[in-house]
Amino acid sequence: MLAQSSPTAPFASAVLAWYDKFGRKHLPWQQHKTLYKVWLSEVMLQQTQVATVIPYFERFISTFPNVMALANAPLDEVLHLWTGLGYYARARNLHKAAQTIRDKFHGEFPTTFDDVLGLTGIGRSTAGAILSSCLNAPYPILDGNVKRVLSRYFAVSGWPGEKKVENQLWILSEEVTPTERVADFNQAMMDLGAMVCTRSKPKCELCPLSFQCQACAENNWQAYPAKKPKKVLPVRQSYFLILSKNSKVYLEKRENSGIWGGLYCFPQFETQEALLAYLSSQHISLYQEWPSFRHTFSHFHLDIYPIYADMNMQWQDVDKTDWKKVQENAVKYESSVSSVAKYWYDPQATEQIGLATPVKNLLLQFEKMKLA
Repeated sequence: MLAQSSPTAPFASAVLAWYDKFGRKHLPWQQHKTLYKVWLSEVMLQQTQVATVIPYFERFISTFPNVMALANAPLDEVLHLWTGLGYYARARNLHKAAQTIRDKFHGEFPTTFDDVLGLTGIGRSTAGAILSSCLNAPYPILDGNVKRVLSRYFAVSGWPGEKKVENQLWILSEEVTPTERVADFNQAMMDLGAMVCTRSKPKCELCPLSFQCQACAENNWQAYPAKKPKKVLPVRQSYFLILSKNSKVYLEKRENSGIWGGLYCFPQFETQEALLAYLSSQHISLYQEWPSFRHTFSHFHLDIYPIYADMNMQWQDVDKTDWKKVQENAVKYESSVSSVAKYWYDPQATEQIGLATPVKNLLLQFEKMKLA
């Protein structure tokens, strides 16, 4: 699991020479580098592009300048700063790992591979990236960009998500990673994948590895790496209740697990009938259907049907063409999502809470409606 090559070997020397001329050296987490900053950037960059991460990283560092500040912060504040970045389990894991560093390592980020790997949310590649970047420790990495470069250079067949293929790529990564200048080499490999050996339309003419790249020689870069086997994503439905009162909106905090764990969301219902039954039980007689939309997760599509109701609205006060009346003889309602806290949210205030992206967008729609 350690680097095995030399910086003068053909592969490594070509990569390092390219990095010296063209590699990225001015990213925020590369300035005044610390283990904490690199860890934070590595977690944020999982399945997220650099351009998207930069403003989130800068806000995070401004609010939580060190591990202790992150560990001692309320989870709500952490999730608030993560809102819109997606994959919220990363934020929960980050917070939990910071508390482990505080409690087990006295607030000092660990420097041994096993200790770093043992932190919540950190895998082998992330641990290697952190230690190699800050300490030049001889650990190879294997993020998505590196997988693509190695798959094409060595013409590795198969989808990298398969364990057999991943293990083969790890062996290759160990073989080409030098024992010196590891920080520069690993950064260069990530940069090559992001800037040159891209998913589509790779710039082979600019690649320092094209001289021996098998995919380039075969003019068959599309074949590597193999794509993930297609799977039809299931479609689920959810009815969101946007319930307002005195210009505030009712939200519920979800349990700290699963999709949107720990975030504040609208009450959710599996059916429109269940939602209308809830309104009836609260003696609310009017509602308005907003346009539905689809939010896609990695493993399913969620079709969201927002329904708006104002507790201050009376039947005689509104134009009946835009509003509907709650059904008669409503059955007992049942929300499909458990919550741990109920909350009246003021969109005009700046509460430090985490919001799921669809919820944030619907709150913006609510504000625009109120201002109209």
